[in-house]
Amino acid sequence: MSKEKRLSRFLCFIFFWVVLTSSSWAGQVVTKEARLWAKKVLEEEKAIQAVEVRNTLAVLYFQNRTRKPELNPLQKGLTLMLMTDLSKVRNIQVLERVKVQALIEEMGLGVSGLVEPDTAPRVGKLLGAQWLLGGDIIEGQPPQLQIQSNILDVPTLKILSQQIAKGNLSDLFRIEKELLFDIIKFLKIEISPEEKEELKKPISTNIDALIAIFKGIEASDSGNYKKADEFYEKALKEDPNIHIANEALKELKALDLIPVEKRSPEMLRSLRDQTSMTDQLSTEEPIEREKNPKDISTPVTIDVKFPTPPTPPVNIRDSSK
Repeated sequence: MSKEKRLSRFLCFIFFWVVLTSSSWAGQVVTKEARLWAKKVLEEEKAIQAVEVRNTLAVLYFQNRTRKPELNPLQKGLTLMLMTDLSKVRNIQVLERVKVQALIEEMGLGVSGLVEPDTAPRVGKLLGAQWLLGGDIIEGQPPQLQIQSNILDVPTLKILSQQIAKGNLSDLFRIEKELLFDIIKFLKIEISPEEKEELKKPISTNIDALIAIFKGIEASDSGNYKKADEFYEKALKEDPNIHIANEALKELKALDLIPVEKRSPEMLRSLRDQTSMTDQLSTEEPIEREKNPKDISTPVTIDVKFPTPPTPPVNIRDSSK
């Protein structure tokens, strides 16, 4: 096969993965297909020296520089939050987190190795991204955190901007929103009033629910899907309306990575609402049920009573006459 044809095929391969697989929810499990993609990209690395798609953004993991291991979940957690929000913006194509994770695994890197000055530009080219977003978690004035995000322009290898947001750990959802709108403003990405209102909505204001999700993501990346399931369930217990945990649980079940018969309380609640049923049936509580196949297939006996017609008078003749 000629070099031109080989390059052409690979460019199509990159375009397919970059454009068609980028969505607001592309899953959190690093699948076999994602690992095959990462392996293929590294094999063909020399052919993609100048491949990038405009307005394409890859969010790398944040580096915990506080020397506090309890903050390690924020390294992937902040990335997850920013990617979830940025993927709602129509004028930005956000690459999947699992692609970044698959590439890390294939390259034999950790979170710290991913953000090294010499590694980040290479990762950007391999991902076909125009911009790379990453940063550091820095200890501020106790008890505050300081989050610094950097934007790298991959073609020029220049740091375009740095945004800084400060706050307590309990204000993480506010810190993330502050970074989010600073990033959008710097990249000069226009958003509609509707998009802006949607972006203002927090994933959750419950820090315990957020930390549980972050730990679930880490457990999933490590292949410990049972532990990931437990963390997602905990997140839903803390905040039943947290969308990411619910979707992550559905994904684990769909991929048969946890027992299908296991149902979260939130899922059971949803099923009961759909069928208008309650946990317990009581003769004191009237219950309306929708018809189901069992109801339809079971013969129904209806006891219909008709009024008894009056007995006509009997004319008894006197036999003696």
